[in-house]
Amino acid sequence: MVHRVILHFGIAFMAEKKLVFTGAKWESRVGYCRAVRVGQHIAVSGSAPVDDDGKLVAEGDPYLQARRCIEIIAAALDEAGASIENVVRTRMFVTDISLWEEFARAHQEAFADVTPATSMVEVSRLIGDGMLIEIEADAIVDGH
Repeated sequence: MVHRVILHFGIAFMAEKKLVFTGAKWESRVGYCRAVRVGQHIAVSGSAPVDDDGKLVAEGDPYLQARRCIEIIAAALDEAGASIENVVRTRMFVTDISLWEEFARAHQEAFADVTPATSMVEVSRLIGDGMLIEIEADAIVDGH
């Protein structure tokens, strides 16, 4: 853990910074990690529908791809000391907005009782061929 001085509304305080890595090839190539926790806030990077070896899952299936993204987010949150129930915001980047109902069905199944703020935005392309969706999440947890 790295300790940082954080300014929040002009008040300085110390906060630990915890980084969550998955070992995905993109982490070192791009210079990021799956999730970062600073104090009570956890930011989960865009999570794509890949298996543990980085291979695309559920090619052509928007619902299953969205479910896989959420599974990756849940695992990162767990490692950072949180869960799906702590999510306050999600962002879905999709390559075909006409499939929104399938993406939304997976999101609703995971977050129905949590009801985070969310966005779904169509993009022209994602980093891997065949990827239909990528999801980011932010969570807030009690305590440090």
